[in-house]
Amino acid sequence: MKQTGFWYRLDSAARAIIPFVLTLLLVLLSLLPFNTPDYAPVVPSLAMPAVYYWAVFRPDLLPLWATFLIGLVQDLLTGVPLGTGIMMLLVVHLAVMGQRRIFTNSTFPMLWVIFALFSAIAYTLGWGLAALLMPMMPSGDPVMLQYALTVASYPCLAWLLARAQQLFLN
Repeated sequence: MKQTGFWYRLDSAARAIIPFVLTLLLVLLSLLPFNTPDYAPVVPSLAMPAVYYWAVFRPDLLPLWATFLIGLVQDLLTGVPLGTGIMMLLVVHLAVMGQRRIFTNSTFPMLWVIFALFSAIAYTLGWGLAALLMPMMPSGDPVMLQYALTVASYPCLAWLLARAQQLFLN
């Protein structure tokens, strides 16, 4: 018997936006101020592992337009040249969508390596776009550290997102 009542539709809609909301919360979490000097330029992108995770496991719940909005919010809140974060998140999302067959039977270490590769491409393109849009050439050192921290954050975030998926979406 298929349920079609108001509460069922409301519950379904609420569950469908969970990946978007969780990824936006990770954007906000990455903006929390810490009393660590020079932390802001190297804070890891918590949205990138989330976009990757949802694009791999539930692409139906995080479409490209949602990824674009997350990137836009991230760009507006971080003050980077507008479009940089958008492009980086879209590159990761599109890379996953273009290679979906790889992910069907991949182990976690393989998913992590692929994330590191896709993130390296996204960070390189993001740095290049920032270099074009900024009056001065940005240093690559903070970008490399930010990339390393983002890749290192993937296992923890993937675990948390998997628990959220089990709790809310299954």
